[in-house]
Amino acid sequence: QILLKESGGGSVQTGGSLRLSCVASGATYNRRCMGWFHQAPGQERDGIASIFDGVSPWYDKSVKGRLIISQDNAKNTMYLQINDLKSEDSGIYYCAAASCTQNIGSWGLLRSAYTYWGQGTQVTVSS
Repeated sequence: QILLKESGGGSVQTGGSLRLSCVASGATYNRRCMGWFHQAPGQERDGIASIFDGVSPWYDKSVKGRLIISQDNAKNTMYLQINDLKSEDSGIYYCAAASCTQNIGSWGLLRSAYTYWGQGTQVTVSS
């Protein structure tokens, strides 16, 4: 069992930056795949970035170049840096995790890849 808790959301202006955090607790000793998902109002929850065991990041092409996913294993924390925020970035950001034995590459952007989910953190971008 892995428990996930996101933080770092808030209200920001267009063009600004945010860094979201996701702290994992519980069975964190396993190698794991982790991902960030974005759910805009009335939309599906879409994968935007993933990382395997702290390396090998993958990004959805729609956000590539503006996002940086990273992981600090010593702190059991995953981060998502979002730069040049746009209004369409508004929504709830969820982190997800699964025990993995190998890098799952682009599969890490799929909801079905994950077993554990956080409650989400709200981001609102306005001009």
